[in-house]
Amino acid sequence: MNRILYVYVKGGAPLEYAFPRIAACGELHVLALAPLPAIAEEVWRPSCTSIEEVADAPRGDELVELIVEYAKSIGADAVLTLSEFAVLAVAHAASRLNLAGAGAGILRARDKRLMREAWAAAGVPIPSFRRVDSIADLSAALAEFTPPLLLKPAWGAGSVAQIVLNSAEDAAGAWEEIERGLQAGSRVGMNELYAPDTDRDRLVEEIAQGSTEGWYQEPGFGDYVSVEGIVADGVYHPLSITAKLPTVPSFVEVASTSPCVMPVPLQRRIEEVSRQAVDALGLENCGTHTELKLMKDGELVVIETAARFGGLLTTRQVHEVFGLDPIGMLVRQLLGERVEYPEAMLTEGVRAAASVAVVPADAAGVPWRTRPEWNPQAVDWQRLLSPGSTIEAVPAFAMPTGRPVPAFDPAAGSRNWLGVYLLSAVDAETLHRDCNAVLDGLEAALHRAAG
Repeated sequence: MNRILYVYVKGGAPLEYAFPRIAACGELHVLALAPLPAIAEEVWRPSCTSIEEVADAPRGDELVELIVEYAKSIGADAVLTLSEFAVLAVAHAASRLNLAGAGAGILRARDKRLMREAWAAAGVPIPSFRRVDSIADLSAALAEFTPPLLLKPAWGAGSVAQIVLNSAEDAAGAWEEIERGLQAGSRVGMNELYAPDTDRDRLVEEIAQGSTEGWYQEPGFGDYVSVEGIVADGVYHPLSITAKLPTVPSFVEVASTSPCVMPVPLQRRIEEVSRQAVDALGLENCGTHTELKLMKDGELVVIETAARFGGLLTTRQVHEVFGLDPIGMLVRQLLGERVEYPEAMLTEGVRAAASVAVVPADAAGVPWRTRPEWNPQAVDWQRLLSPGSTIEAVPAFAMPTGRPVPAFDPAAGSRNWLGVYLLSAVDAETLHRDCNAVLDGLEAALHRAAG
């Protein structure tokens, strides 16, 4: 039987969903570089043939060596991770083991500075950008580019420590704020495991003036999308587009929806630009998650590509709506098995599904005025939803109950999440309505639950 090594750190799809998908392809052996979640353990643990937990895991080449030696000890036929923070180490380990992996292009897919430089050389449409290593660099960028600008970590994920700058006066304060954001992210395990000192690597870019004009026939969607895909033996296979609700400032994602309802010819244009972006990175075998900004007059720019699947429930949405199992497909690809990929990206689904990340702000980004006790089990969810719709909590992303809801922090990104939910509806229109109803109505629903 095939033996599959999964390298666990924080990030990626919930284990109770991911592990059964992986274990369906062979024996699942887990090398845990961070504490495994106790939540839903009764669901994910039976999928595991073995688990090796490592306290104080090393970084850099020592980490690669650890993965390589453990893979050899179990006779691994494939090694993978679904976490942004471990993809680089796992890719190096796969190369050392002569196993299928992301390949040398992984560095361009991890360091957003190298990513944008590769795209600029290949003619991929992107916003103007520059590396920034100091406040002086940031001030120079503010003088060169047209604000607003976005300051972001080059190795970040989850929108953590992304700062919007509107004028030159914002430079010093933004530099201090990104330091605080990165430190907070590090405390919860959201930092790169292989490359050293990555918190010092930053870039700034112009914020593309996004617009849904000409893209959607219905209002209320965000001006960006993502394309989920797989690179197999160097060939990119886009699977589907994930639409978004508008972000909450500063760029905090709150909901992604499937299927995308924009006209199919426009989806094909997005598919082609996504292909240009992924091809420019030179990846070999991996999942991909490519984000693009929509603009007026049919223009768009690529924001970033990750050499792994989208986090949260992205792979489950693709599975529920389109009948594709991206995690299982990737594992079989890494094992060298035959995988059937769609001839073109899928655009029509059998139902509609969304990942909803509840934050203490409404759908328009207005922070909650109160701090109710977080007790989602007592909420009458059906009062918020349409007939035929369902909602399911993801235990791995739930804030502990019984605590007051914290104040919204614009720089905290995904650390604002109170809980993540899979929302399912009969069609895309109903799904869109229900996503907004949850985001706009939960504050009051928590108060009703408290009596």
